[in-house]
Amino acid sequence: MSSLLSLISAFSPGGAVLRLVGGAGSCSGRLEVFHQGRWGTVCDDMWALPGAAVVCRELGCGDPLSAPRGAFFGEDRVWLDEVNCAGTEAALSDCKTRPWGDNDCTHKEDAGVVCSGNLHPSQVAQIRLVNGGPHRCAGRVEVRLDGRWGTVCDDGWDLSDVAVVCRQLGCGTAMEALSGKVFGPGNESDPVLMMDVQCQGTEAALGSCPYTDPEDLCQHDEDAGARCQGEPLRLVNSRSRCAGRVEVLHNQQWGTVCDDNWDLQDAGVVCRQLGCGTALSAPGGARFGRGSDRIWLDNVNCTGTEVALSDCRARPWGVNNCTHGEDAGVVCSAGFALPDVRLVGGPHRCAGRVEVRLDGRWGTVCDDGWGLNDVAVVCRQLDCGTAMEALSGKVFGPGNESDPVLMMDVQCQGTEAALGSCPYTDPGDICQHDEDAGARCQGDGLPGAGLWLNQTTGPKAAGPAPLWPGYGENLAGRHPLQRR
Repeated sequence: MSSLLSLISAFSPGGAVLRLVGGAGSCSGRLEVFHQGRWGTVCDDMWALPGAAVVCRELGCGDPLSAPRGAFFGEDRVWLDEVNCAGTEAALSDCKTRPWGDNDCTHKEDAGVVCSGNLHPSQVAQIRLVNGGPHRCAGRVEVRLDGRWGTVCDDGWDLSDVAVVCRQLGCGTAMEALSGKVFGPGNESDPVLMMDVQCQGTEAALGSCPYTDPEDLCQHDEDAGARCQGEPLRLVNSRSRCAGRVEVLHNQQWGTVCDDNWDLQDAGVVCRQLGCGTALSAPGGARFGRGSDRIWLDNVNCTGTEVALSDCRARPWGVNNCTHGEDAGVVCSAGFALPDVRLVGGPHRCAGRVEVRLDGRWGTVCDDGWGLNDVAVVCRQLDCGTAMEALSGKVFGPGNESDPVLMMDVQCQGTEAALGSCPYTDPGDICQHDEDAGARCQGDGLPGAGLWLNQTTGPKAAGPAPLWPGYGENLAGRHPLQRR
């Protein structure tokens, strides 16, 4: 027993003994707990980075790097299921969980943990795959060690090494270990930094595998490459690969994600995992259409720091109370053209007719569906403070006859960074300039922003007198959101 416990274990305040086994070091592996004289595993239902953080802290193993699922490190008896940690607990026994031994899991769902504690900072090296075309999960392997980017020699390069690369990049299963500069040679000015890499395949980072300094033994015509299966994640039903309905692959079947608790932190993880930059919005309500397959995930709750969506807390696979009318979507910044926006015809730059520039053309926005959430995004994009009113019926005058109407049925949630990241419809010939939308924001970008001038008594913060002809003529007493 002492030899088993020497692997790495801790006695928690709640009476549970923990250990990590089967990994590359003492601070990574399959999570096991000791109960009633017997070691057992933890099911990966709801298993996520906050739980791994508690384990790493309890074992004195530093910070969590990942929370692998799916029997990644091996199999044993299942003791715990649906472990739900906030990440601040002192011990795993302080987290919410089902009773001991009560589970609906197989050993194919064993949870794992990878902590930073047994890795030297240089071992958690940056890594990238270069020159693989549009697929970020294939390419020439490049690593950054001691501040320098360089390549990896293909001597001894095999699928176990690629498995670590794919894991480190959140790219799924290793498919091919490639040699002979298949993805082209590295830059002549960059060194070859590794050769004879000898990974077991379970390591958290390529730099934690044994390797040799190649010195002058390898040249760039021996640069190693890797091809991974790719993210079990995609965005569909959009003109951009970096926007769309979120779909995840589980049990070889694609399915959707329910929008319960779906927010920008969750969207941020998706964008980062897909190499799509930052999250601009996290639309729910099937904004990118309804899926037709299974609804795989519900109540996804990311902290925003996870490497992959699978590291976030969620209900067990397939367990939900949703319909496809609640399918979650994402709009990321990469490859997404954000239009210019301006307010025209108002008393200052933070009020006026909404005009956008798309594909090099300026045009207006139709007031069909125009509401305060849409105005909130315009105000944010122009640094104009709080949204005050969504105006319709060319309150600020019609747009130029030579300019088109470029958007209609704009559907912002109000949290987006730019109007162009909100779902909208091309109006074609449906809208004319007598339906041009307007916006009024609190600020005017000048000292005293947010104050309006009363025509007789000077500044006042509320109840502004109209300062331009026609203001309010077409509102007809309607609340700005009524058309939604």
